[in-house]
Amino acid sequence: MHYPWWNVPHLTSPMLIAIIAVIHILVSHYAVGGGILLARETAAARRRNDEVYLKYLRSHTKFFVLLTVVFGAVTGVGIWWTIGLASPLATGSLIRTFVFGWGIEWVFFIIELVSAFIFLYYWDRLPPKKHVMIGWIYAAAAWISLVLITAITGFMLNTHGLLGEWDGTGGFWRALLNLQFIPQTIYRTGAALVLSALYFYAHASFTVKDIALRDKVQARIAKPAMFGAGLLVIGAVLWYFTLPAAAAQRLEAAAALNIFAGLSIAVTGVLFALILLGPVRSPGWLSPGFTMSMLLMGVCLFGTTEFIREGVRKPFIVHNEILGNQIHVNEIGPAREAGYLEYGEWTNRYVQQKYPEVCVDGKIDESLLLTLDEPQRIDLGQTLFMYHCNDCHAAAHGYSAVGPILAGRSRERILDDVIHLNEANGSMPPWCGTPEEAELLTDYLLTIQGPHAWDFGEWETVPGADGNEDVVVEDEGPIVEEGPVVDEGPVVLPE
Repeated sequence: MHYPWWNVPHLTSPMLIAIIAVIHILVSHYAVGGGILLARETAAARRRNDEVYLKYLRSHTKFFVLLTVVFGAVTGVGIWWTIGLASPLATGSLIRTFVFGWGIEWVFFIIELVSAFIFLYYWDRLPPKKHVMIGWIYAAAAWISLVLITAITGFMLNTHGLLGEWDGTGGFWRALLNLQFIPQTIYRTGAALVLSALYFYAHASFTVKDIALRDKVQARIAKPAMFGAGLLVIGAVLWYFTLPAAAAQRLEAAAALNIFAGLSIAVTGVLFALILLGPVRSPGWLSPGFTMSMLLMGVCLFGTTEFIREGVRKPFIVHNEILGNQIHVNEIGPAREAGYLEYGEWTNRYVQQKYPEVCVDGKIDESLLLTLDEPQRIDLGQTLFMYHCNDCHAAAHGYSAVGPILAGRSRERILDDVIHLNEANGSMPPWCGTPEEAELLTDYLLTIQGPHAWDFGEWETVPGADGNEDVVVEDEGPIVEEGPVVDEGPVVLPE
């Protein structure tokens, strides 16, 4: 609308963001929880002068720095790149609102990088107390980064704040202290501890041959993992009760979100049980197969919860502020009045240059749009699709493709769905164009509409006895008069 669209064929840009974001989250949470566990375990090993355990912790730190600092930084840049292209309006709005928060987060990110490298490369060069202190500095900086980013993602889901309603014009602290801030911080802290414990288990199962040392890793990491699992449950419950009403309704109404919610609850329970029965009660379970199974379940858990968090936010990118079609909520009325093509900077330029015959006095005349030839109407309909729908939907084929959704629908039905877009599906924004533009979009949608999977033949309606229309099947041939029914008495069944 205010920016040119970015088309990712078949996959869609939101799904590309989701893939990169989930990969980054699986690493960034390890960066937080792993930092806490490494600082805790190094401090304990230093106190006991446990050189064998310290040697293992040093090897784990190498793996930790390589995965979190190198790979984590690359995927973090990938998120910025994709959201800037896919959702420039929302990205710009969040930067302006949280510029102070982003600045703080970058300061702590630099502290993370410096302290992580010092912790690894000065392992034997620093006095034990200073080395442990560097570990805790890293852990604190990483957790503060998580808190700041969580506040921003929480704001995207619920702009209502602990300090009152956010007025949409600024107010950093009011936006930061939103209702989702505390629940998501608790949940993500727990997620960081649980996921990091799974990384520890997997790393130890492949690299440690000493059975006694593997048992020690299990026993030492089990308690933080159990504590993290408890935080997961508390955070998830608080998250649900601080959802906006529309998001809670969306969660209840969408079958896929229900399935993923049930799956995440089940996997959390299974992980809790496996940690309790394995590392806590029965040391020695730390085989590569067992630990990789647990790690895969952790990946499943956090992947599904991220899908749920994104799914309940629709039709908004930022709750009550920015819609999925890249316009502010308060722009719905002006866009409908002027016309979506006229209101958008890039759509306006496109129509003015390519179809000057529908422009009068420098403005698009909506009444002239329907006088265009069919190919021209379809072209403008595709333009409307790319700006109004492309941010969430593929066209004929792909993720959340519109073509299969429209299979078997008549033109009248599709047109009515477009005009009443948010009524047809509560996860979609309202139609922000004119009735004429709805006609153009319908023209295009018919070209990508998928075939109906079932053919039930022709149906007709005839007046019923009460004056209403009763649906009957297509003519099945003449009706044969059989005369009056004669009572033949009771039916006698043979013995």
